[in-house]
Amino acid sequence: MTTEPHPFTTYFDDAYARVPVMAILRGYSPERTVELCTRAWDLGLTQVEVPIQTPDAVPSLEAAVAAARERGTEVGAGTVTTTDQVDLAHRVGAVFTVAPGFDPEVIAHSVERGVPHVPGVSTPSEIQRAARLGLTWVKAFPASVLGPAWIRAVLAPFPGARIVATGGINATNASEYLDAGARVVALGSALEDPSQLDRVAALLA
Repeated sequence: MTTEPHPFTTYFDDAYARVPVMAILRGYSPERTVELCTRAWDLGLTQVEVPIQTPDAVPSLEAAVAAARERGTEVGAGTVTTTDQVDLAHRVGAVFTVAPGFDPEVIAHSVERGVPHVPGVSTPSEIQRAARLGLTWVKAFPASVLGPAWIRAVLAPFPGARIVATGGINATNASEYLDAGARVVALGSALEDPSQLDRVAALLA
């Protein structure tokens, strides 16, 4: 008897099939967010996340969603920690959500709404709980504190986990996390730093 993969797994498997890098654009004005989204898309990044940890960040997500539609691509919402934020992200047009932590209520609500969700994890127990719910894509946060060795270690008992390394990653150290087994690394300020853009492009290549 075969078990169908969770729809969220299928979505993220497809989204990251070719590009192991995503952009996180936190705390920028709507105009600057669109500018950095465009830079990310031009480099070849297909997945962009705009965190909505506070209400004043929502206009930046709205601007990114509008720009993505013109470009024929999509944007997700990050730092989604409540069911209300799931609804808000869905209403604004974000196609996926990401959380810094593991919250069963937020996960259940995301399933209800049909919005693919990546929960944050920092322990084997949280990876196991996510797997029990059918979620194989998880966000290792804060990755710079956990380190590449942590990723390598947890993949031994959980080889099916697909890890998005987030927090403190830049174009210089990103390859260490990918080499350790992370499926995706999330970059933020690297997109603002002209000296890192060539290295970002090299990661994509």
